[in-house]
Amino acid sequence: MIDEIARPDDVRRQNRRLVLGALRRHELLSRTDIVAQTGLSASTVSAITTALIAEGIISESRDGDVAAKSRGRPQVALTLNPEIATIATVELALNLVHTVLFNYKGQVICEEIRRVPTLDATTDDLLRAVSEMLDAVLANMPSNAGKLMHISMGVQGVTDAASATMLWSPITPDSNVAFGETLSNRYGVSVSVANDCSMIAEALRWIDPDHYADDFAAILLSHGIGMGLYLKGKPFLGVQSSGAEFGHMLHEPNGALCRCGRHGCIEAYASDYAILRRTSGEDETAPPLQDVDAATFNDVANRARAGEGAEREAFRKAGQAIGSGLRSLFSLIDPVPIAFVGPGAGVFDLIETDLREIVSGTTGWGGVPDLNIRCYPDEHPLILQGCMMTSLLHLDTQLFAPGDLRDAPLRRAI
Repeated sequence: MIDEIARPDDVRRQNRRLVLGALRRHELLSRTDIVAQTGLSASTVSAITTALIAEGIISESRDGDVAAKSRGRPQVALTLNPEIATIATVELALNLVHTVLFNYKGQVICEEIRRVPTLDATTDDLLRAVSEMLDAVLANMPSNAGKLMHISMGVQGVTDAASATMLWSPITPDSNVAFGETLSNRYGVSVSVANDCSMIAEALRWIDPDHYADDFAAILLSHGIGMGLYLKGKPFLGVQSSGAEFGHMLHEPNGALCRCGRHGCIEAYASDYAILRRTSGEDETAPPLQDVDAATFNDVANRARAGEGAEREAFRKAGQAIGSGLRSLFSLIDPVPIAFVGPGAGVFDLIETDLREIVSGTTGWGGVPDLNIRCYPDEHPLILQGCMMTSLLHLDTQLFAPGDLRDAPLRRAI
């Protein structure tokens, strides 16, 4: 706990973010509730909420749960003003682009999904497809929607640490696609571009903050294998890129061919294309399938559940590869809660035993790792929610930060 710091303006901005964050999690709160949620003093909460109401960022409502459950004089419920801003999110995945507009409360305004042949798409093709879809949803905005103020993209691939460029992706032949610069120039707003797994991790922090708090990893098990990692309450980034490429950690030297062009990656054993390659009897150095039909993958999984054979052995190999990666990860950072996300999470029953055996195969100085794992078979809603929260938090901390605070009283940071 910090009573006072050298820069009061920073304290006030942090207090303001705490108030807005509480309203994001609970939608309707009285001032008394906000005090309880944030640990700020009643006078601090009163001053902040008064300023936010004056700026139109939040509003009062005498309807709803807060007034109904209180005794005596009804408490006034506070809520975010949905009409003060609009944000756009874009998910770019294998042969898929999904755009959604959200209001400031995080409610969907409109959305569009298109199948885009990304494997043959050039940089111009991708920029055109994303721009056309954003134009379409913006044209369908209702008259009472707020002005577009931020765009957040989640992409399947490696992004730069500045969150502006897709450096490389297995879903398209082109690299160094400057989505951030191009979209910012087109729409006149700031744009963030992040790895889709980082967006999944951001979403989990808001969905279940008690479980996904300071340290955890979200691992996508799909056509590719990726990871979003939080350490000490902050997202992990590489020095120059998004980093945390769990799927491209080495599992078997000179082993199976991966989509990235290297051999022996975890992904080359644990992705859907790797499992299908093994069950079909192809050599492990055969070029990976570009796209895997969900029905085909589910059929292979059902055959693996039915009995011994090539299918069950393929899932065993996948579990061993993922377990090997987790064991290496835990050696670096200690065991953390793990969220498995995507189609691979739906077949966790087929990989769990081998995965746990690899991780717990030897006891070190810390004993047998305690594997805390949860599964989320559909990654797409999480990617979009992570993008949404990235944009909304940007508004809270950058565009809606308090202006001239020199005359405001000093508050305390909790």
